[in-house]
Amino acid sequence: MKRKTAAKRRELPAADDSRARLAGIALMCFALVCFCMLDTTAKWLNGHIPTLEVLWARYAGHFALSLVFVNPWTTPGLLSTQRPWLQIFRSVVLVGSSIFNFTALRYLQLDQTSAIMFTTPLFVALCAGPLLGEWIGPRRWAAVLFGFAGVLLVTRPGAGGIHPAAILSLLGAICYALYNIMTRILASYDSTSTTLFYSALVGLIVSTIPTPWIWKTPSDPLVIAAMVWMGALGWIGHLFLIMAHRRAPAPILAPFIYTQIIWMIAAGFIVFGDMPNRWTLSGVAVVIGAGLYLLYRERRMKAEDSLKAQTGE
Repeated sequence: MKRKTAAKRRELPAADDSRARLAGIALMCFALVCFCMLDTTAKWLNGHIPTLEVLWARYAGHFALSLVFVNPWTTPGLLSTQRPWLQIFRSVVLVGSSIFNFTALRYLQLDQTSAIMFTTPLFVALCAGPLLGEWIGPRRWAAVLFGFAGVLLVTRPGAGGIHPAAILSLLGAICYALYNIMTRILASYDSTSTTLFYSALVGLIVSTIPTPWIWKTPSDPLVIAAMVWMGALGWIGHLFLIMAHRRAPAPILAPFIYTQIIWMIAAGFIVFGDMPNRWTLSGVAVVIGAGLYLLYRERRMKAEDSLKAQTGE
């Protein structure tokens, strides 16, 4: 009986770990649904108010909710950062990613912008060398080039492809890649709360600067509700994302990012009556394949490095 009890006790941590990972995966999927609804709302609002006003609504709502739950009065040292300029730069490129994406949504379908934004891991791999010293080898270079071939399938430049606004989506992906890299650097210096608060604060300040010149006061209650809803979605999505990463390692969660294309296609059809064409679906498959291969190579290299460290090689 004692041996059986001991065996059961040894199994419990593994079971708890498994449940935590499943919870993390579920939270990641919920976060992606929130981000999908955010983009859908932004695209709908683009038909009623200026894009810069949509951007302001997104960050104003995010900041308001952040201030309620995390603020300098209840969280001492929240504004204290070891890398203030890096915090500001990270927040600015996040705003840049949002404005590029929201503007592209005026002209592109949800599935098209999503397919192009999936190139973010490819840009992270390219930028990680000069910024983090994590240089990629020939196999990962091949995966990056393969992924960009998928983007060409989606956009089909010079062959009657989609609207030139696809370039804006690509710029948004570059900005988001820089945002991810800056987040990784700041993780070694500042707390998660500090980094999140700066994202909301700087986002609100930057998006507010042009607002007086482009402001169009909404009169439709549905538009006002959508503006508030979008800000809430941004905050809730990021909250779920943080909670997911607290319960499961990033390599476990990363592949589920690509499930967002399912929600984007569904939302595009339900709200706007858009259906993806064969070029978009083919390009999505290529980009996702390249991203998953990069993830596989990264996990394998980390495993090899860990083994070398254990054996003292």
